[in-house]
Amino acid sequence: MIVRYPTPGVFLWGLTQKLGSVRRDLSELKASDLIGNPVEELAKNGYQFNRGAGKTEDLLSLAAGPFGFLLKCCTNPSAVVVHHSYGENASLPRESEDRDLMSRATYFPALLLRQFDVDDVPYFGSFASGCTGFLSLVTMGAGLLGSAEDPPVICLTADVRPKGMWFDAGREKILTSDAASGFLMGRERRGFQVLGVNHYSTGRRLVPLVEIVKRTVHMTRELADRVGVGGRLGEAVVHYPNIFPQAWDMVSGYLKVSPERHILDQLAERAHCLSSDSVISLGKLHSGNEGRLHVVVNFGSGVHLGICILSEVKAHARAD
Repeated sequence: MIVRYPTPGVFLWGLTQKLGSVRRDLSELKASDLIGNPVEELAKNGYQFNRGAGKTEDLLSLAAGPFGFLLKCCTNPSAVVVHHSYGENASLPRESEDRDLMSRATYFPALLLRQFDVDDVPYFGSFASGCTGFLSLVTMGAGLLGSAEDPPVICLTADVRPKGMWFDAGREKILTSDAASGFLMGRERRGFQVLGVNHYSTGRRLVPLVEIVKRTVHMTRELADRVGVGGRLGEAVVHYPNIFPQAWDMVSGYLKVSPERHILDQLAERAHCLSSDSVISLGKLHSGNEGRLHVVVNFGSGVHLGICILSEVKAHARAD
């Protein structure tokens, strides 16, 4: 499914993030029974460290950093959109064993807004698209935008490892981190202009790696042609999630992406930060180079694959 964003345009800026405060190497993770894979298997994919929430951190405190900063940039947002890569994080645990049906209403966005004394702001949440959360936020946020005079939408993603689970995925050999990040979306011309998104989903539990490669190449070319930049795809900066490095090498080969434009940002240092991967790398690589293209690749459980094409705007993108 392709969605294009022509005039008056959709822009995102204010990219900000926070990682869990505890840095562990693979040996420490294994010794603490926080990963299931042998250390050597994760190291083959380039992982060396991850970041986890500390003893005094939880989902709310992790998300509070980016959300608080975005509120300073936009004190009266038109809406708040929150995505979680783990469904367990969409609602926080109940404080008691109250059997009343409404005691289940511990939705994360409501608790976060309450913590910041924010009221009368519509909020929306998602989790079913897994680690394609950046594209989910962009799609939902863009759909909520009104005229140029309306305030921006705050987009936020936040996740901590579900209780009792490992930080890694056994079959896929993926190492994750606890992270939160966010950005603003609006009509103001700054940061990145969203040219379009291309979404694919399947109910299959497993998708062969070779199919992921072929679909990524096809969907990227398809979207580039639809938004009118097909002839410039070779000059784009391509942001990949910190998973499947061998697959992305093949994608870049087919798309003729040069090594300096092939972005796997700090895979060894921070592992896979779920839906925050894209926010982190985009925030770092905005250089004010008007018109420079960025392709963002997302892949998530579910299974989902997504492509987003952005055009850099001279006005700065980062909030921090």
